[in-house]
Amino acid sequence: MPQYTTYSIKFRLRLVALVAILLSAGAQDLEANMQVSDVELERELNALDDAIRRRAVFMARKQARIDSLRRELDLSKPSSEHLMRLGREYTSFNTDSALHYFELGRHRAISKAERDQFTWSEAALLPLGGFFERAQQYYYSVNPDSVAPALLPSYYEAGRQMHSYISHFYERYPEIDSLHVALSLEHQQHLLELLPKNSPDYKYNLGEYYLLTGSKARARLLLEEVFDHTDSAGKLKARAAHHLAHLARDAGDDNGYLYYMAVSALSDVTTATREVASLQELGSTIGNRGEVARAHVYLSAALENAVECGAALRMIDTSRALPIIERTHSADIRKWRRGILVVVAILILLLIGLALVLNRLRIQMAKKKRLEQTLRSANKTKEVYISQFLSLCSIYMDKLNQFCKIANRKLAAGQADDLYRMTKSGKFVEEQSKEFYDVFDNAFLHIYPNFIEDVNALLRPDCKIVLKDGELLNTDLRILAFMRLGIEDSPRIAQVLNYSLNTIYAYRNRLKARAVNRDTFEADVAKIES
Repeated sequence: MPQYTTYSIKFRLRLVALVAILLSAGAQDLEANMQVSDVELERELNALDDAIRRRAVFMARKQARIDSLRRELDLSKPSSEHLMRLGREYTSFNTDSALHYFELGRHRAISKAERDQFTWSEAALLPLGGFFERAQQYYYSVNPDSVAPALLPSYYEAGRQMHSYISHFYERYPEIDSLHVALSLEHQQHLLELLPKNSPDYKYNLGEYYLLTGSKARARLLLEEVFDHTDSAGKLKARAAHHLAHLARDAGDDNGYLYYMAVSALSDVTTATREVASLQELGSTIGNRGEVARAHVYLSAALENAVECGAALRMIDTSRALPIIERTHSADIRKWRRGILVVVAILILLLIGLALVLNRLRIQMAKKKRLEQTLRSANKTKEVYISQFLSLCSIYMDKLNQFCKIANRKLAAGQADDLYRMTKSGKFVEEQSKEFYDVFDNAFLHIYPNFIEDVNALLRPDCKIVLKDGELLNTDLRILAFMRLGIEDSPRIAQVLNYSLNTIYAYRNRLKARAVNRDTFEADVAKIES
């Protein structure tokens, strides 16, 4: 059983009843001058956002001060003063380290007064780790009558803080909570009797006392004075701002509540204070307002602070709010994901459309390329035609000259009968026709190298054209070749090939009879590509 039972049960019950009466009767309206504009609120929240981004810098500065103190510490003979300084420097920064140095100081202390000071300092922090019973055992092991007057404020402040931490943990259990609130107020009363009346500490504690006992108007006046006249880097300003935030909320001033809570959190961040409540509470409220991203940053920083500080009490507080924010954050993520899927779907459709356009463009380019090749081939064909035509004309002009010379010689020599026999036999025409066929066959097959295969593809398998050795084209193929060149008139074909008209008709009918499709055979031949 802890030593605080020296306070009688009746006294505690009377104190609890008194607090209940004050809480029920002391609610007063707050003045309208606490109103905070949206611009002021957003400016303060932006300042807090910036400070959280630079949180590592503030932590490094704090760690550097601690490292400097540790380097000065002589572990073989550590002084009580040095250990106390280290313990206080670690307070609100790393609870485990602070408890370590307070406990080390308690064991190394030479005098009882020094040992007692380390004892109540350690007791004030033990509730943060959940060690409520041990904290009370340590604290009440020190008799206040034996404490030097100069140290009594520190003693009662430690008791106030210890019971405040415990009551916060048991806030869902009204009986235990009210008991420790009453004990915290009792210690604060003793503290107020010892502090200088015009000091910031006195005004803050009195304002807090008024707040807890229901005198909100008087509490606000004192806390505002502390807030306005305290250095922004001081812990009192952060604590005063935290209380002013709750006063603003009770007055229905949501902006004021968020503003003062942001000021408190900003002070905690810039002073590298890890054992905090303002950032966690602000994060929860901001999250309920729908600012999930900002709330997530605040709560994550608060939880990181609690873990690094080793403050289990703050870890529990922060963890209560995180699931709410996580659910909202998850809902936003799902919403963003749906939006992303829509965007991706649109992009896929655009890519498909682009692919179709590019494919169509590729086809058009391929057609254009084939057309260019066809044109180049046509140009080559034209050149070959012209060359072959000129060659053929040259040959016939030469043959005609030769025939004229022979005719002249025959007539001059009186050999008209020989000339008659030569022309009547048709040998001359036959020789010229053979030479014409050779030139024509070479020229045509140069332009249409697959003409024979293409023609055979139009004929029945048992009726395909088979050339003799040394033949380039035969009469059937030459007739079809003239038709492919656009000369479909049978009389013209007969004249060029030196055949009778009936012979040409007979060849054409015979070829149609051999075709797979008789009706379209000649049209199919005309469509054969080069």
